[in-house]
Amino acid sequence: MEGETSTTVMMDSSSKPYNNSKFALPVDSENKATEFRLFSAAKPHMRAFHLSWISFFSCFVSTFAAPPLIPIIRDNLNLTASDIGNAGIASVSGAVFARVAMGTACDLFGPRLASASLILLTAPAVYFTAMADSATSFLLVRFFTGFSLSTFVSTQFWMSSMFSAPVVGGANGVAAGWGNLGGGATQLIMPLVFSLIRDLGAVKFTAWRIAFFIPALFQMMTAFAIFFFGQDTPDGNFHSLKKSGEKPKDKFSSVLFFGVTNYRGWILALTYGYCFGVELTIDNIIAEYFFDRFNLNLHTAGMIAASFGLANIVARPAGGIISDAMSRRFGMRGRLWALWSMQTLGGVLCVILGQLSSLGSSVVVMILFSFFVQAACGLTFGVVPFVSRRSLGVISGMTGGGGNVGAVLTQLIFFKGSKYSKETGITLMGVMILCCTLPITLIYFPQWGGMFCGPSSSKNNDKVSTEEDYYLSEWSLSEKEKGFHQASVKFAENSRSERGGKLDSVTRPHELPSSSPLV
Repeated sequence: MEGETSTTVMMDSSSKPYNNSKFALPVDSENKATEFRLFSAAKPHMRAFHLSWISFFSCFVSTFAAPPLIPIIRDNLNLTASDIGNAGIASVSGAVFARVAMGTACDLFGPRLASASLILLTAPAVYFTAMADSATSFLLVRFFTGFSLSTFVSTQFWMSSMFSAPVVGGANGVAAGWGNLGGGATQLIMPLVFSLIRDLGAVKFTAWRIAFFIPALFQMMTAFAIFFFGQDTPDGNFHSLKKSGEKPKDKFSSVLFFGVTNYRGWILALTYGYCFGVELTIDNIIAEYFFDRFNLNLHTAGMIAASFGLANIVARPAGGIISDAMSRRFGMRGRLWALWSMQTLGGVLCVILGQLSSLGSSVVVMILFSFFVQAACGLTFGVVPFVSRRSLGVISGMTGGGGNVGAVLTQLIFFKGSKYSKETGITLMGVMILCCTLPITLIYFPQWGGMFCGPSSSKNNDKVSTEEDYYLSEWSLSEKEKGFHQASVKFAENSRSERGGKLDSVTRPHELPSSSPLV
């Protein structure tokens, strides 16, 4: 990023910026921004970006506020290793179905209302953590707090609604990466807040309880900011657009159907379970791992653990930017190859991490591992926006929910109780990453191809399949006659950049740039 830290891309004839003076950023035919200016707060595109990542950051801080204080909390509540493991699993299991529901809510009601409502509904659970007095109550507050992680889906949906195809990977990567940064920041914030409260005179078993009021208040403030200052799309909020007739009211059954029947969404859900799911697992176990394995004090273990989550400031955004760069050169096939390569390297480093016995080498490999696994998260959501136009929220929710499923299964199998040592669990987790990354090779888009083959012929067998063939297949003939498919037509036109600059002239030498079939 240069100048004013913007990601500016060259657009092909099908993705040419449109002149629209009501927006501060250049936009395409859908009024999605074709540039990403990191330090701008221009309404509505960049304002949505900053509101989304800050609110998601607050939810991560709340959800993972407990792990850095576990050595204190376990003594106060007499928690066993099994109790701690169950609570960690509960913190990420609640969002499994909530993320799918959030995706559907975004499709039907818009990301603004969906995210603000969920953040407000889960904030009380953070406050109630201060009242936990048993293993059961501690597990319950972590379970309900974890629902807030579903705002990840609204964050990705929002960015995909605001930014055009050539920069959407970077926008998704930075928003999610900076939000995930909360998982690392809380490893520093909570011990510091705890120490400050204790220094002011509170005993340690009271200080940790008071500390939870800080993330709870922060979370509530971000919800109100989204509600009052956010906007669903470049053209306005869902409610007003539907009221004016500019946005048709879609059917829940159709939105859900085209999401769950698209096999690409299920594969991305599986693979995301072993990049983001691994990240959630590490957030839950890493501070305790270094505290116990290397006999460190609470503050030092927290600082080391924080470095894993703090890598999100560059790692996940880098994944999104790499995805966009590969797309400009090689199209969707480049995005898929980059995702498979990055996640596979993350799995190898995870295996190595579990084999190390020295503090220094463990920290170095952990940081390298964090970069690759978090970059893979960004690369995943460089692909997700193109799986479905009509059911974008459902696909985002399925993929995001897959991340939580991966975290739940990994913690249940490898980190619950004392069946495996944590170092053995980390090694086996790396093996799982390697295995669950392989299905990426099966993802195939007829208009762009897959990792090992190019695009296919259309039904007429006289030309290569087009973006219109793919995205308009989600609409029935009667829906097209009513004009409900027009947004998909524009999206298909703007997504032609996924053909890749290197290969487009070869795969479609005969196709006219202006072709936009409506049926």
